[in-house]
Amino acid sequence: MPQQATAQQPSPVLFFETLSAYERTEALKAAVELELFTAIGEGAATAQAAAKRCGASERGTRILCDYLTIIGFLTKDGNNYGLTPDTAKFLDKRSEAYAGGAVGFLTSPMLTDGFKNLADAVRKGGTTLAGEGDLEPNHPIWVQFAQSMAGLMTLPAILISKMLNISEAGKMKVLDIAAGHGIFGITLAQHNSNLEVVAVDWPNVLEVAKANAQKAGVAARHRTIAGSAFDVDFGAGYNLVLLTNFLHHFDVPACEKLLKKVHAALVPGGKAVALEFVPNEDRITPPPAATFSLKMLAGTPSGDAYTFSEYQRMFNNAGFSRTELRQLPPTFEQLVIAEK
Repeated sequence: MPQQATAQQPSPVLFFETLSAYERTEALKAAVELELFTAIGEGAATAQAAAKRCGASERGTRILCDYLTIIGFLTKDGNNYGLTPDTAKFLDKRSEAYAGGAVGFLTSPMLTDGFKNLADAVRKGGTTLAGEGDLEPNHPIWVQFAQSMAGLMTLPAILISKMLNISEAGKMKVLDIAAGHGIFGITLAQHNSNLEVVAVDWPNVLEVAKANAQKAGVAARHRTIAGSAFDVDFGAGYNLVLLTNFLHHFDVPACEKLLKKVHAALVPGGKAVALEFVPNEDRITPPPAATFSLKMLAGTPSGDAYTFSEYQRMFNNAGFSRTELRQLPPTFEQLVIAEK
């Protein structure tokens, strides 16, 4: 008697698409370099018009536009291409939330090299990059991060400000740990004229934050502390401490050590806010947060994407009284908010 056919036959499609995924990356990089999304946003809707605007061949532009339509960055109606809402928001240079500058950082060898020997990283349980990988003091990757990622972080910074009701919070002193580009603290200062920000990071990175604070008109209320967040003296009297995209770089003991310093720097009732990739307890959902663990395996000695229960234990062990998890749509990160 023949074996009953399964509902879905085995297919090599996922295998093929995964090994070809570099094509998606390079297509997006090419489109950003050519300013293709901006050209289409300005009205150069056909391959011929977009090619002229971008200084490219019509054939090459048509093939690239079709590919970008297939993978979801463009729409197509007849011979006319259009921007999706996401593309218009983040990849048209005329948008205040333009994130194309992040392409250079997110695809740089300083990030991708850690994946070239991923099997060895799995064997080792941490990065195979020299030294501490991305965590080496004054690593040039963080200057590039600060210069490239500000646009992409503008939206979550605004959302955090609204979620914390910063505009009505009155006088505040905020500590911005691993400030990078400084956008999170700077945005809070823009929403509250009585808010002072102290940014902590490596000296070369803080130069980027200082320039952004000057540009935003909050330099008079923005000062810096240069050095490692684990070593420098934060001072005290903070109402709020920002830990944006930082804790995931370290193991649990290191996180708890830092959080104890943060706890000591806060006033009673003060809050620590961590912007993080927080997977569910199954560690496989939601995908953007759950897959972040692999980045930490490839790039750091012991970092991880921690679940909320793990963050609860960390903050509790550091002395915090209450910890909550907040979603931050439409971003793919979450907020962990802990109260002293």
